[in-house]
Parts: sequence; structure tokens; C-alpha cells
Amino acid sequence: MPETTRTHIIRILVADDHPVVREGLAAILATQQDFDVVAQAASGLDAVAMAAALKPDVVLLDLEMPGLDGVEALRRIRAQNAEACVIIFTVFDTDERILAAVEAGAQGYLLKGVPREEIFNAVRVVSAGGSLLQPVVASKLLRRLSGKGSSSSLDRLTDRETEVLRLIALGRSNKEIAAALGITERTVKFHVSSILSKLGAANRTEAVAIAAQQGIVTL
Repeated sequence: MPETTRTHIIRILVADDHPVVREGLAAILATQQDFDVVAQAASGLDAVAMAAALKPDVVLLDLEMPGLDGVEALRRIRAQNAEACVIIFTVFDTDERILAAVEAGAQGYLLKGVPREEIFNAVRVVSAGGSLLQPVVASKLLRRLSGKGSSSSLDRLTDRETEVLRLIALGRSNKEIAAALGITERTVKFHVSSILSKLGAANRTEAVAIAAQQGIVTL
């Protein structure tokens, strides 16, 4: 018998202190065959503990939670596991909140009320190693980063680094970038590290925002 193709299952942790929102989000995610909601957390501390114990592929994290806010929970989750993929899912769209979350290591930032298809897409993009910001969030982040990342630092990017950065801006994972450019994933990781260093960025999301502010990439 021919071997059937197995779907990669993305294991998700949902963290939100409002039961209706948390359970509703979990139910929406459960409609996708490639998603598995492995746990639900009602507080920041619970989210950190569950992320450490279960090691989900993606964490959907609210910012305003009792005991430990989302940004600090995000920092702790990333401290435990630098590869953790976290999407902020919140009602807060202030520049300060967005910047704090991105600097803490969020790979995605979605506002509650976004169409479910955008949630599904964000989970898949982030799980694959990419990053994703809603346009309204991206514009606010660009405004906050307007003084960061000088044109001289962008000028120091090599042609290959610029190619890698543009693919990162499209939400491509390291594996996809490697395939597109005909290089190894290890080489891609080297280029990403160099890009972050030259731009003074904390992560891929911030690097893309800085480059977009200077017109190198388009969000």
C-alpha cells in the first residue's frame, strides 16, 4: 500500500485570563486539522509553567493577565526556550505595548477581532520560523522605531544579507530561505545573526520593522 502523507501537527498553548475568549479561541483553532490545542492557561504564571512542561510549537499569549503580565511571561518563556514561538493576541495596540512585546521576542502580534483566517495564517507562519504583524501593528511599530537603525547600518548589509532580510519580511522560515537561495540552513542562521547585530535588532520582527522604516523592505 502507498504510504500516506502525514500532516504536521502544530501544538498550541492558549493563554488568556478571560474564559470565554480563551475557550472560544481554542475552539476556533480546533477546527483546523493541523492544529492541536495542548493546554489553556488563565494567568501569566500558568503560561510560563505550561510552556516549560509541554513545549508547545506556538503560544498565543494575551498581554493583560493576573499575577504576571504578558510581556514578562513572554520574557520568561523565551528564557526557558529561546526557540519558543509566541504570538501576542490582545486588545492593546499602543506603540509602547507593541514595542515591548517585539523586543521581548514576540514573533507575531495580533489584535483581538482579527478574522480567524489571519489567526490560522499567523500560527502557521510563526510555527515555520517566520514572523508576522498585522498592518496596523506594523505601522505603529515603524513609528516607534523611526529613530532606530541608521541608514549607515543598513548600508553595511551585504547583498546576500539584504536578500535574506527581504525573505524574512515575507514570513519565510530559515528552511524556506535556504531553499530559495540555494544555501544551507546553517548559512541562513549565520546571515540572520549578522543582520540582527548590524541593525541592533532584538529579533527578526524588529529587524524587518527597522528595514521597512528605511525603505529596504515593504510590510
